[in-house]
Parts: sequence; C-alpha cells; structure tokens
Amino acid sequence: MSQLTTHLKTVEQRLLWLSHWMIHNANHIRPKTEGIKVGGHQASSASMVSIMTALYFSVLRPEDRVAVKPHASPIFHAMQYLMGNMTREKMENFRGFGGVQSYPSRTKDIDDVDFSTGSVGLGVAITSFASMIQDYVQAKQWGKDIPLGRMIALMGDAELDEGNIYECLQEGWKNDLRNTWWVIDYNRQSLDGIVREGLFERAEKVFDAFGWDVVRVKYGALQRAAFEEAGGDKLRDWIDACPNQLYSALTFMGGEVWRKHLMDDLGDQGDVSALLEARSDAELAALMENLGGNCVDTMAETFASIDHDRPVCFLAYTIKGWGTPIAGHKDNHGGLMNKAQMDEWQVHMGVAAGEEWDPLATVPNKKAFQNYLQNVPFFSAGPRRYSEAPLPVPKIEIASDREISTQMGFGKILDALSKGDSPLAERIVTTSPDVTGTTNLGPWVNRRKLFARKEQSDTFKDHKIPSTAKWEFTPEGQHIELGIAEMNLMLLLGAAGLSQSLFGKRLIPIGTVYDPFVSRGLDALNYACYQDARFMLVGTPSGVTLAPEGGAHQSIASPLIGMSQDGLAAFEPAFVDELSVIMEWAFDYMQRDGEGDPDERTWLRDETGGSVYLRLTTNPIEQPGQRVDDDFRQGAIDGAYWLRKPGPNCSIVIAYQGAVAPEAIAAAGMIAEHRRDVGVLAVTSADRLNAGWTAAQRERARGNDKANSHIETLMNGLPNSCTLVTVIDGHPATLSWLGSVAGHKTIPHGVEHFGQTGTIADLYRHFRIDRHALAESVNELTVGHKSHSAAWRPLMPS
Repeated sequence: MSQLTTHLKTVEQRLLWLSHWMIHNANHIRPKTEGIKVGGHQASSASMVSIMTALYFSVLRPEDRVAVKPHASPIFHAMQYLMGNMTREKMENFRGFGGVQSYPSRTKDIDDVDFSTGSVGLGVAITSFASMIQDYVQAKQWGKDIPLGRMIALMGDAELDEGNIYECLQEGWKNDLRNTWWVIDYNRQSLDGIVREGLFERAEKVFDAFGWDVVRVKYGALQRAAFEEAGGDKLRDWIDACPNQLYSALTFMGGEVWRKHLMDDLGDQGDVSALLEARSDAELAALMENLGGNCVDTMAETFASIDHDRPVCFLAYTIKGWGTPIAGHKDNHGGLMNKAQMDEWQVHMGVAAGEEWDPLATVPNKKAFQNYLQNVPFFSAGPRRYSEAPLPVPKIEIASDREISTQMGFGKILDALSKGDSPLAERIVTTSPDVTGTTNLGPWVNRRKLFARKEQSDTFKDHKIPSTAKWEFTPEGQHIELGIAEMNLMLLLGAAGLSQSLFGKRLIPIGTVYDPFVSRGLDALNYACYQDARFMLVGTPSGVTLAPEGGAHQSIASPLIGMSQDGLAAFEPAFVDELSVIMEWAFDYMQRDGEGDPDERTWLRDETGGSVYLRLTTNPIEQPGQRVDDDFRQGAIDGAYWLRKPGPNCSIVIAYQGAVAPEAIAAAGMIAEHRRDVGVLAVTSADRLNAGWTAAQRERARGNDKANSHIETLMNGLPNSCTLVTVIDGHPATLSWLGSVAGHKTIPHGVEHFGQTGTIADLYRHFRIDRHALAESVNELTVGHKSHSAAWRPLMPS
C-alpha cells in the first residue's frame, strides 16, 4: 500500500467519524429545548465519504469548484474542520443558531463553500453554467489570465428526477460545454425508498446523447481482485443481476447473511464456494460492500484517468450508510444511529472516550499526516474567494420623448452604453431565454454581438438578406442566448453574478424575461439570491397592460415576488427618467459589498448591495419632461416621491406604481375639482418602501425613537382623515399596506384574477384600474351626499 493510499484511507475514516459524531452530538448529546429531531443525514453522508476524500485530497486544484450534494454537507464540514477552516464551536452547534448549516451555504457558513446547494438539483445545474461563464471570462482580453478549473457537482441519484438537470444538459450541448464533472452517488436509495431498477441505463443514454463522457464506477479494488480469482466471474455476474432492494437488505443484515444467501445461490460450484469460504463473515461483508464509489483508491484512480475537457458523468455505485450500523436499510435516509449503536461503532472506529472531537484522534503518525494535509494541492492556496475593484458607473441619461414605454427606454439606455467604451459596458453580459428581440435587447446585441467560443457567421448577413437582428457569434460577444427555459436563465444569472468571487473578474449580468414567466424560474431565482449572486433581472412586458396577448402573458403576482424575495431590490418605474436614475444607481448597488449597516435616512441596508429586479411595460406613455431636482432623483431610488404634493387639508392621496401613472394623474385631476389638496404619490419601489418601514419599526423597538423610514417621512404631514387610493397593474396587496404606515383608510385597486384579451382601455375598465374607477372609489366615501357627488362623479362606461 502506497503512502498516498494510506493517507487517503486515514482521511476517509476521519471524515466518516467526525461527520457522524457531529450529527450524533446535535441529536443525542447537546441539550434540547424542543422535542424536534435535529437530523443530519448520516447515511447520505457516509455514501459520499470515499468519493469526496478521493476528489478533494488527490485530484482537485484550487481553481476547481465543487457543488456538494446537500445531504453530504456533514462530510464537507468535517473536511473543513480537519483542515482547520472550521471551528469546533460551529461543529458542536450543527443545525443550531449560528452553527454549521444543514446544507453548504456560501453566505452562512464560515468555511470555503463554492456553491450553496440547499435546493436539490439546482446545485448540480449551476456548475454547467459556471463553466460557461468561465469560458466567457477567459475569452475576453481582460480575463485571459484566469486558470481554467473544473466545475464539479456531487449529486445523489434521486436528484436525476429534477427537471432543471435535463434543461441545463441541452443548454450545455448548445454552448459547447466543457470542464464540467458530475459525480452521481448511485446508492439506489431515496427519501421514500429504493430507486427503480435500471435507472443507470437510462441516465447513461441521456448523458451520452448530449456528448458527455459517461464513466461507470461499479466495482472497488477488493471486488476487482476477487473477480480475478477462480469463480470470480460467477460472483460478478451475481452482483450485476442482484436487484437494488436485495443488495441493500443484505448489506444491512451483514456478513453471515451475505454468506448464506450467496451459498444458496452460488454454492456447491467448487471455485465459488472456495472463494467465499476463504473469507470470514467480516471480510465477506467488506468485499460485497466494496462498490466502486466506496473505494477511495478506485475513485482516485478514476478521477485521475480523465485526460480531456469534455463534460464527464461519473456513475459511482455506493452503499447508503456505508461503514456504519445502518448501512443499506431502506429507512436510513433520515435515520440516525441510536446511542447504543454509536457506542458500539465508536469502539469499532477506535475513537477513545474524550477524543471524539480531536481531528487526529486515531492517526498513528500525526506529524507525517499533518505534513501530508499541508501539501494537499486543493487547500494549499487557502480560501478561494476573490474580489475585484468596483467599476465606475457612467452617467446615464436618456431624452424623455413625448411618449415612450419603460421597456423601450431600457433598450435605449443599453444601446447608449453599447456605443461607449466605459469599463462598465465592457463587463456587461446580457442573456435571455429566446426573447432577446421582444424585450428590447436587440440594439445592444447588434453592437456587442453574441458570445461563442468559436466564430459563427450570420447566414442571413452572408447572403445579404435584410434583417434587423445581426446575429454574429464571436468570443468577444457580450450576449449569451438561451433556449426558452426560465430556470436556465436564473441559473446563468446566478453563475455570472458569482464571477467576481469564483474567478476574480467582475461581471454585470443583465437578464430579460417576459414578466409573467419570472414565476417559472422562481426556485432558481431564489437560489441565486441565496448565494448573494449579483445581477439585474428585467421582467418585461408586464401586467394586463400587455392587453391583446391575454391572460397567459399577463403578470399579476410578480410585484409581490419582488417584495418578498430577499437579496433583490425590486422597482417598477412609470417614466423613463425614473428608469435612468434607477439603472445608474443599480449598477453601483450590484457591486457593493458592505457590512450591512442600515442607512439612517431610509433604514435600508444599501451598503450590502444585492441584485435588482425591474418590472417594465410596453405601453408608451406621455413623459413629464426633464426633471433634475434632488427630491425626484433620490425619491425614485428610495421608492417614492410626491408627483403632486398634498396640501395641509389633503383628504385624498392617490398612490400608484408603474404603467398606470396616467390613470392616477388623470383621476387626481378629476377628484381635485371637488376635493382640496389632492396628493399624488409616485411609487417606484413598494419593495424598498416596505423594507425601510419594517426596518425602522425594528429599530424603534430597540429603543431608537428617532428612526423613521422614507415612507413615514413622506406621509408625516397627512391629516388622519386622509384616504389613500392605491393602484397598480398587478396585485393590489403590493400597495394596500401603505395605509398601515400612519393609520389611513385605504382603497386598493389592482389585478387579482387572470387577464383577458382586449385593448388596454378595455382591461383597465374591467379590472377597475382606470381613472374613472379611481374617482368612483373616492365618490363612494361621501356617504349620504349622493346628490352633491352626482354633479362631478364620472360615469362608469357600460
């Protein structure tokens, strides 16, 4: 046995013990205040320990990045603890407040997590997009110095049920994916039972169809040696034919049962009988459980044998719970060793009482082993979180045409940036799921071109066929075109938004999508924000304002998504000058990395920065003309400003967000004929208003009576008798909370049901978000004065 093999086996056993002890401590030793199981997936960790040992301690280099299977997080944290990158205090507080997280987290764990993997399947798919982004960065003059690493996902076989995995396979094939490894922990057990027979055959065909190299790792070194003995071929045939459930059950029951079953099936054949009889029960169990994925030598050799950059899928056969008393049991996914089992296993593992947390407890030659650990290539560079200085943001100004939509304004802003040579424009990468042209990215793409690692000519251009889309693919291109899968869009934005941290080169990712289909990528959007990836998501066109398209293309809940999604500042400007101010601010906000201290003017944690969501529309509306006052500019960023300031005797305030601005303004004019001092509040971000308001309330609860949010400051002078009328082309709950700020009666208008086809006027009337409906709702306040109100009340169209 070589010294490397000895060290790898020592690491494997240390990780197996430390991970399981951490889980056991949390469930059976640490004091509890609740009668809830802490959990921790001991069996799912054990099946991965040999794979992870071989990968991290013999194959990986610092430039490689790994997404660890969520349920194998205890192995990962034990590895970091062994290497000195994790504290014992955190380990002892596994799944406790402030302790080691249940699943690897870039933002909540202190160790060197490459990708958060709490959402099953997404941690797998993002590695392929991270590889595409790595190629994108290296293709640029400013990124040629980055070393190419392998983007690796360690995944459970049950994750193959996740649809986003297959969506990303197709995108990878279209984009010439390389330097991507997926290692499948094929333990054939999932949360509810045993994985169906023959899954690996289907998986191999799928990966092969998309150009992946499929490497099946079925037999460990002990098994391969046994197959060379007389009768070994018969043993191998029996293993190959054994159903998953039977193999798992025999593993759980142990060597004596293995022997009886094998002798019943294969005995009295001379050579096979001799092969079995030459081994004790313990040795026979070790042989039968020595599948490829549970053999650290086999996995190290297999990984080292890959000599190309094509994507590779390793199908590693394993035993769930390998090396523990619960190995193979069909209920072991969430099961835990009890105290008696752990006591017995501790003796088996050779860990003395009182040395349970000692990283080197069972290591015979500690000095030699520590020298080995200090020279493991992957860990030699220390933490691998990179940074780059923020890019200066150029002044963004756009002429306010008499009528223009915010979607068109967005296109004009990007087109203006594309004409310049600012460092920011150089780092912008746009992407879209087959809606590039219809979301107004066309002018940007025509100037900045599409990305491909190899030049691809535009056939229409070559044949002189007129077209507004000049689709030239080049390594210098700054647009990545995706197929029509919103999950892929969000995953690519997540990968691009981590480029600075992963590769040391900052990108400014911008992704466009039809606003109603933000929901289709919501899991991946949440996942990207959880990792603190930085990007701009543009949802357009939005709302029932996209009238003729009908209900399937009209968004309702997306403003609420923007408000509720952590790490995402959501805006819905009505006018293009607002959009210009917001985008200039957003490009800076996306690059911030402060400590999170709140701004005492708004109580927003703006220094931390984050991603940005813009909800835009296709409806051209009349613009207000050039506005340069500070209240407008700062208000657009903070979330609201007074378009029409209320007077001291104000009885009505109309608050609007987005494309319904003309209806709100017109309704205010109608109401003002009979009501004094009517105010109009232009809301650009209900999200930021609400976040500041709740943050200020928390600060006051801590004893700071002077804490006031932006919306509280704006509404400070309104009389108690004032009524708020809110309106949005979206769910009315987006703005209806405004009445709670100072206790004002509120009448919300919005869209609560699936959209309809028709003209904008038709739909605005139908959903009561038009000017007449707004004025009508105010009229209804005047109970008992119908004769008076009839003189001015606008008639609702029939």
